[in-house]
Amino acid sequence: MEDQNINSELLRFTTAGSVDDGKSTLIGRLLYDSKSIYQDQYDAIKQATERRGEEGVNLALLTDGLKSEREQGITIDVAYRYFATPKRKFIIADTPGHIQYTRNMVTGASTANVALILIDARNGVAEQTKRHAIIASLLQIPHVVICINKMDLIDYDEAAYNKIQDDFEKFAAKLDVNDIHFIPISALMGDNVVNRSDKTPWYDGPTLMYYLENVHIASDHNFIDTRFPVQYVVRPNKDDYHDYRGYAGRVAGGVMKKGDEVMLLPSGFTTKIAEINGPAGEQDEAFPPESVTILLEDDYDLSRGDMIVRANNSPTVTQDIEIMVVWFDQNKPLQLRGKYALMHTTQNIRCIVKEIRYKLDINTLHRNLEDDEIKMNDVARVVLRTTKPLFVDAYRKNRITGSLILIDEGSNSTVGAGMII
Repeated sequence: MEDQNINSELLRFTTAGSVDDGKSTLIGRLLYDSKSIYQDQYDAIKQATERRGEEGVNLALLTDGLKSEREQGITIDVAYRYFATPKRKFIIADTPGHIQYTRNMVTGASTANVALILIDARNGVAEQTKRHAIIASLLQIPHVVICINKMDLIDYDEAAYNKIQDDFEKFAAKLDVNDIHFIPISALMGDNVVNRSDKTPWYDGPTLMYYLENVHIASDHNFIDTRFPVQYVVRPNKDDYHDYRGYAGRVAGGVMKKGDEVMLLPSGFTTKIAEINGPAGEQDEAFPPESVTILLEDDYDLSRGDMIVRANNSPTVTQDIEIMVVWFDQNKPLQLRGKYALMHTTQNIRCIVKEIRYKLDINTLHRNLEDDEIKMNDVARVVLRTTKPLFVDAYRKNRITGSLILIDEGSNSTVGAGMII
C-alpha cells in the first residue's frame, strides 16, 4: 500500500463550523473508519473518554492535541492531521469554530483544496456557517462540502435536510464559490462518512470519503500563467559542476518546458530554459506545485525574489497593492501609515499602509466605510505602498503570487494575511 501512495495525489482539506458541530468527531471518524489510526491511539482515547465519565469512545479526542482543548472540549488552534488511503494522501486542518479564532481558520484554509463546513442539523444555517462560507469564498477554496451533521438527532429527516440545503444555497448565491456539495452525515454514528448509511435511503450521493478520494483537484492550480519565483541560486563550487548556475524554487503557475522562451523580472531580459532538474534528476517539464532547479541558456544575474515568467504573459509589476487583509494581531490594530515587513513569494521587503478603504462585515458582506479600526479577526480592504516593486497577480487568478503576509518588525510576529485584488 505504501508504494502506491508515494506518487498519489495530495488533497488538503479544512474543516469549519460552529462550536460543537462535530468537526473533531468527524475527523476522528474519518481516521478510525478508514483504518488510519493505531490500536494504541485508539486505546488511549478510550481511556481518556472513560476518565471524563463519558460512554463509548470520544473520537474527537484524536485531533484535540492541546490539554486546554481536551479540558474544555473545544478546538483552539489549528490541528494538522495526515492520513492516506490507497487512492490519495490527505492533510487535514482542523480549525476552531469560535468567532475569536477566525484568524486560525484563515491559516488552516489558505492552502486547502476542499473546505468541509459542518452544520448541526438541529440548528440549521447559523451565523457562524455564513461566516465560514464567506471566508472559504474569500480564500477562493475551489470545492466546498456542506456536511449536515447529527442527522441521528433528527431521525434522519429528509425534509429538514432539504430545508438546510435550500437555506444555504440562497445565501451562497451571493458568494464566489463554484463547486458546492451537500452530504447528510452523523459523525458520531458514522453515517455516510466512510460507510454508506442505510438510514438515509433518500440520499443517493457519495459518502464523504468517496467524495474526498475522487473530487477533481488537478486543475485547482493555475497551469496557464508561468510564474517561477527564484528562491535560491545554486552554485556548487566543484570541478564537475564548474559552470553550473541553477535557480531553485517552486513553480507557482504554468508549465515550464526545456527550450521555452522566458522573461526574467525585474530586468526584462529574455532567454531560454536550458535544463530543468528535479529531485530525481533532469526532467522535461515542471508544473505547480513542483520544486525544481532551472538552468538558463544565457548568463543573466538573477537572485532571490526575482521571477521567471513568459514574455507575453507577465504579472503586474507595482509598488501600490490593494488587498483584502485578515488582521491577526491581538495587541495592536492595523495602523494607518504604519510600517510593516511584507513577505510575498520569495521577496522580503517593507511597506506602509497608505489607505484603509473599508472594513468588511464578515457576517453580512456589507462594507463599513466609517469604522477604520481594524482589530484582530477583522477583514478589511487596504492599500499598501511597498519599498520596491512586487510581481503580483490577483489572488483569484493565482493563490501563490496573489497572497502576502504582513509582519510586525518589532515583535517579528505575523500580524496579517492579505489577498491581492
